[in-house]
Amino acid sequence: MRRFVLAATSAALCILSTAALAQKRIAMVQAHQESRFRIDLNTGAHDEAKRLGARLVIYNANNNPGLQTDAIETYINDKVDIILVLAIDANGIKPAIEEAVKAGIPVLAVDTVVSGANLANIGVDNKDAGREIGRRVGEYLASAGGPQDVGIVGALNSYIQNLRLDGFKEGLAAANPKARIVGTVDGQNVQNVAQNAAEGLLTAHANLGAVYATGEPALVGVLAASRARAGGKFKVFGWDLNSQAIKAIDDGLVGTIVQQEAYKLGATAVATAIDHLGGKKIPPVVAVPVSFVDKSNVDGFRARFK
Repeated sequence: MRRFVLAATSAALCILSTAALAQKRIAMVQAHQESRFRIDLNTGAHDEAKRLGARLVIYNANNNPGLQTDAIETYINDKVDIILVLAIDANGIKPAIEEAVKAGIPVLAVDTVVSGANLANIGVDNKDAGREIGRRVGEYLASAGGPQDVGIVGALNSYIQNLRLDGFKEGLAAANPKARIVGTVDGQNVQNVAQNAAEGLLTAHANLGAVYATGEPALVGVLAASRARAGGKFKVFGWDLNSQAIKAIDDGLVGTIVQQEAYKLGATAVATAIDHLGGKKIPPVVAVPVSFVDKSNVDGFRARFK
């Protein structure tokens, strides 16, 4: 009888705990929705919140760091239970995060690493992945025996993409001392801006061996500019697959793409938030791995982008 009572009590506590978590409100402060990566991340977060019975709201800052700060202040006033931040400016967002923590609202940094008062960082090691793609570009240039000049289309307003750029430079230099970066342009994480910047890069440097795009808007812009400029012999390397990138791999224009598991990243962020709210200890870094996609393994990714 005592065993039955204990089991019944345990079941009741579990039900109460699940019900309590279902009332929790999670706010996600997103950087932008200019890419498939961001859309898939949002979908993963929404699906996981629904699965766990939590309430999730997502704010789109449209690449404006100030709007991210305003959103956090609004969520503090709304007394949400936890905030997920995909920071545009990792340093500029810190005061707002500190205000949230002072108000008793925990903060998780997603995708972009934010040091300081936040509870944990969830995402890929962007600098390390950038270093690996830089190594691959260096090796490609050495083996191809053609031009050793490299052009870059970045997003210089993005902390996370600057990490990818820093890592790339390290990997490129280590793998191929003859390779040199001759031009870096700013696509601002906006596709049409990135395409215009890429067109300027290709015009200014006609003898490129490779072009590196630090994010999906930059990648799409580079591919559009490359196809409009017939006769280019360079290879494109970059971040985040989409249907255009897969076709470009098939056509031989793209060498390697760093593929983040965006859906999994969004789902992991929400699951980690719920774990914390449920009393579980969260590690300071929750790692989400990447894949490096080229001709050898692209078939395994096609179905996602049809």
